[in-house]
Amino acid sequence: MMHPLRRTVGYALRIIIFGACCLGIWSSLELARADYLFKQDTEASIRSAIRLAPDGWDYYMRLAQFDQAHAQELLTNSLSLNRYDAQADIELGLQYEADGDFGRAEKQLLQAYEVDHTYLPRWSLANYYFRRDNMPAFWAWARSAADMPADDIGSLFELCWRASPDPSKITAAILNEKPEMLRQYIRFLLATDQPGAVANVAPHLVRTSNPEADLGLLFGVVNRLIAVNDASAANALWHLLIEKRWVNADQTIPNNANFQRGPLPVSFDWSIPEYQGLHSWPGSSGLETEFTGSQPEDCLIAEQAVTLKPGNYSMSFSYRTSGIPPGTGIRWQVLDARSNAVLAESPDLSSEELKYSGMGFMVPPGASLLRLRLTYRRTLGTMHISGTLDVQSTQIQPLPKS
Repeated sequence: MMHPLRRTVGYALRIIIFGACCLGIWSSLELARADYLFKQDTEASIRSAIRLAPDGWDYYMRLAQFDQAHAQELLTNSLSLNRYDAQADIELGLQYEADGDFGRAEKQLLQAYEVDHTYLPRWSLANYYFRRDNMPAFWAWARSAADMPADDIGSLFELCWRASPDPSKITAAILNEKPEMLRQYIRFLLATDQPGAVANVAPHLVRTSNPEADLGLLFGVVNRLIAVNDASAANALWHLLIEKRWVNADQTIPNNANFQRGPLPVSFDWSIPEYQGLHSWPGSSGLETEFTGSQPEDCLIAEQAVTLKPGNYSMSFSYRTSGIPPGTGIRWQVLDARSNAVLAESPDLSSEELKYSGMGFMVPPGASLLRLRLTYRRTLGTMHISGTLDVQSTQIQPLPKS
């Protein structure tokens, strides 16, 4: 038979365990209720959540957004419960700054960085020193922020722009070799119409990133440089992409001279528009174009930007046509990209047999960026053509100096 004292102790232990379980269940329900109230995200509901869970540090921080009159006290409470909440440090620092207590503001923002070395504390310090007109400290923290970029740091570049609208100074101050920073900076420079600065930054991205991540962006840079007639910078970046094997391209002029691969989406490869009644496609036999008779009277068949030094050149090409009579308006043209002036124009293309033809032209000083075009413009007095054109090869070569 069990001793009475032992039986009493057993009952007592069961009661204690039952009570502890009930207390745990009650606490869990209280915490669940507090979390539910917090997610209602109103001032009243958050205050109720704090009454149920007074050690919820994030509750005090959120309440500070509603109760600005007591924000400093609430943020201080939050930090007393979680010493490592950098966001609360930043918010408290901003409160001190708004009250003119700049010493405590700076100390609190530096405290945020001590506990969190990510982008936000660095960005907050750069902002603070910019507002205090402390430019050396601003640039130091701007560079620090750029060293730890977030998904979107456009606001950092905008702040740098406000500090100095000189893109070369900004580049020298914050540039690093992190692809995630470089691609954002390039997009910012493109958006603010700074193609010259982009040309200096883009090679860094080529050296530090890969084609899968950034080839499309760098094609956009090349196209923008061509659009502003910066032939030297566009050509340098294009050849860097070829050298680093980012693109499958040729060193010939023009690139993809025989049309044997699909064009790249860049102006240094062929642009082949489509129109109603006119369809073109590159392939193993060259560029094949079909005219149905309903194409526009004046249209572009193919175009490519090329860069050439001043001097004399010859362009050779081979082609055949089917069903297209002579003198009906298909021609090669070489144009000055800046002025759109025609520097050379071939005779009309028409030959039922494979024909090798060509033309000479001169590139004057200041016209190193050119556009090579294959066009159709209906000749007056002729019907819209209907037939096919097959261009098998093209080539531009310098002529020997006399």
